Amino acid sequence: MGRFLVVGEDAIKNGECTDVYFRRVAEVMERDGINPRVTMEVTAAALPDPWGVFCGLDDVLRLLEGLPVDVDAMPEGSVFYPNEPVLRISGRYRDFAVYETAILGFLCHASGVATAAAQMKLAAGGRPVFSFGSRRQHPAIAAMIERAAWIGGVDGASNTCAPAGIPLAGTMPHAFVMCYPREEEAWRAFDRGAGPEVPRIMLADTFSDEADEAVRAAASGATAVRLDTPRSRRGDMRAIIEEVRWELDVHGYPDVKIFLSGGLSRDEVAAYRDVADAFGVGGAIANAPVIDFALDIVEIEGRASAKRGKRSGVKQVYEVAGRRVTLPLGAPAPEGGVGLLVPCIRGGAVLVRPKMEDARERVISRLSALARGG
Repeated sequence: MGRFLVVGEDAIKNGECTDVYFRRVAEVMERDGINPRVTMEVTAAALPDPWGVFCGLDDVLRLLEGLPVDVDAMPEGSVFYPNEPVLRISGRYRDFAVYETAILGFLCHASGVATAAAQMKLAAGGRPVFSFGSRRQHPAIAAMIERAAWIGGVDGASNTCAPAGIPLAGTMPHAFVMCYPREEEAWRAFDRGAGPEVPRIMLADTFSDEADEAVRAAASGATAVRLDTPRSRRGDMRAIIEEVRWELDVHGYPDVKIFLSGGLSRDEVAAYRDVADAFGVGGAIANAPVIDFALDIVEIEGRASAKRGKRSGVKQVYEVAGRRVTLPLGAPAPEGGVGLLVPCIRGGAVLVRPKMEDARERVISRLSALARGG
């Protein structure tokens, strides 16, 4: 065992990180010589929101690469709805059975984070949103969380292990301010010492009234002030923000922005987007509810078959003039329909690897329509 209690990449790739019953039934089936060719589909019967953002495909392809399977899936960043298959695997059951746990783990967690990020961007109404959830997650999965949040539409992330290409964003901790004799000394030290590319966003609620600290921070070189007021001290948060804005304006700092953070929910972001200029969001994105995907057999040896409550037969999802239609794979495609599940793996060979920026653009391009309910 290593220094930290985490599962290594090799154990996941080798199918060792799995629910024990998959290993047990694989052994029983091997003894009986049972190994049918099946097609299994990943679907979610219900979602935390009306729609979700599909994410985690890249890890699934890396997991299944080299196995004798075919995989089709919606591209990462696709918007999906309940009961739509987002991914399907075809192959002999025993060849990939033990990977079900990891497949669902990759997709459920990343899709939950990406969906929460996209919903938060909608709530912000065009204001920047930054992923500040590093301290709300296990550090071993920080890169995955920040990648999923970026795909979902955030404007930057705080964790230094975020994948390359994601802008890093952050301000300063209260501890930094407290290490100096006075707040002004901390703010001025930051202004002197931080690189020119670092925004001068100063915390303005460490010891005193937010409006008072905001004006003093502006005088010390702040281009924006961050309000991270604890829930226990907030009172009427909107009134606090409005007072800060008023005092900044009347003291000659109309261009100094207000950056809001501190346990923000989606409803709070929506409520304050007209008085705050940007948001740092932690647990509401990093600890988002997972998407409750399931992986179920829909075909055995070419015959449509499914357990109770599931629709049998291999399916395709079509986009048709802004509508979604799910049909049996062999049925004629609707006129003008575009099939959303595309080949990803054939015979164990990955055809195209997902690109993070393409997935992000897929989400961003849909946000306006989703805001209108489309």
